[in-house]
Amino acid sequence: MVIPWVGFPLGDLLKRFNPTSAAKYVQFTSVYDPSEMPGQQTNILPWPYVEGLRIDEAMHPLTLMVVGLYGRELPAVDGAPLRTMAPWKYGFKNGKSIVKISFTRTQPRNTWNVVAPNEYGFYGNVNPNVPHPRWSQATERRIGAGFFEERQPTLMFNGYPEVASLYRGMDLHQYF
Repeated sequence: MVIPWVGFPLGDLLKRFNPTSAAKYVQFTSVYDPSEMPGQQTNILPWPYVEGLRIDEAMHPLTLMVVGLYGRELPAVDGAPLRTMAPWKYGFKNGKSIVKISFTRTQPRNTWNVVAPNEYGFYGNVNPNVPHPRWSQATERRIGAGFFEERQPTLMFNGYPEVASLYRGMDLHQYF
């Protein structure tokens, strides 16, 4: 699905805080308000939702701090007031309803990696060569296409080859 996000490079925001060389990761913490978000009244996930990126991923010009979509203010259902968007990653990697941003020396324990580490790796890069334990990621059906439409090959990094250098030398099967 192609979404016209409205925002600015996340790196522009992060540079304002002058992270030191000790900052290797950026951690995003989402709002925790069970009275407004009934799903948080369950124990399905450990709340608040936490996500993270390596500092070089967060500083990449394709990584956005999103404040809107389709030319309008970002609605709550899409992660208002602030969310991140790294378009080469699966959706769970993009922090939503962010209320806190932290620099860390160590890799953050992101929510899905805590809940299901065998299914959701820290990196969450779109990689058709690494199947999810319960389904293949080699092909995809575009949102809006009919159920019986032909699936198409999933593109590595969701079709953003300019980010491949971020992962040069990494075993992308191990670090999924």
